[in-house]
Amino acid sequence: TSLLLMAGIVAAVGLCRRFARRRLRFHRRLCTFLLEMFSTFQICACTNELCLLGNVEPNPHTALTLTYGFTVLHGLTLTGSTCNPCGIFQPKRAGGILAEMSGLKIAAQCVAALLARVFMRFIWSLELAEPHYGALSEGCSNPIQTTEMQAFCIELLFSVVFQLAILQMESVNPKYRVHLVALLITMLVYAGGNLTGAIFNPALAFSLHANCFYDRFLSYSLVYWLAPSLGKFLILHL
Repeated sequence: TSLLLMAGIVAAVGLCRRFARRRLRFHRRLCTFLLEMFSTFQICACTNELCLLGNVEPNPHTALTLTYGFTVLHGLTLTGSTCNPCGIFQPKRAGGILAEMSGLKIAAQCVAALLARVFMRFIWSLELAEPHYGALSEGCSNPIQTTEMQAFCIELLFSVVFQLAILQMESVNPKYRVHLVALLITMLVYAGGNLTGAIFNPALAFSLHANCFYDRFLSYSLVYWLAPSLGKFLILHL
């Protein structure tokens, strides 16, 4: 049921993106906003559901396999979208998009993160699958299973590694690049998923752990917002 739910989300987002491209191609700002919002919604919603499947046996093989598979699916279906506020900085520096479009995309990602959170909580309330039972009562699941300083360093390191790898893969054939990116993300999740969740995406982090941000805003903003942003800054300026 969970896999069908995620497949339905991917299909629905694909239709929405296709509609936006066809009907709103002359409204550049609105089209850009909606495309980025739909894409980020897909990643946030599917990852919320994947987190519930993380304890399915055999563990962690099931979680890692699903992570790789859906990362490939996202890469194939969401071409042209960033879905990560940290990823906006590189095109801006290279002159690919204006500052206005950068802000528009970041706003779309934030809206999508909230929408995905609300949507998935509604789906979980229906208890369509066994992993949904009790999901709403968990509150903050506390993904940080180490000290705050170590968590900060892990997310910073993973952000640097990921962004460096993305830069090195720009010349790789897209049909191979999507698998390399998925493999890298899966390896990072395996290496640090049990400590911080290995998120290195501020929008996704807020969608996954909104309750934790409410309870411990300073700690979580440092680990999941500042650390990946600082990692991207280091890549661009060092």
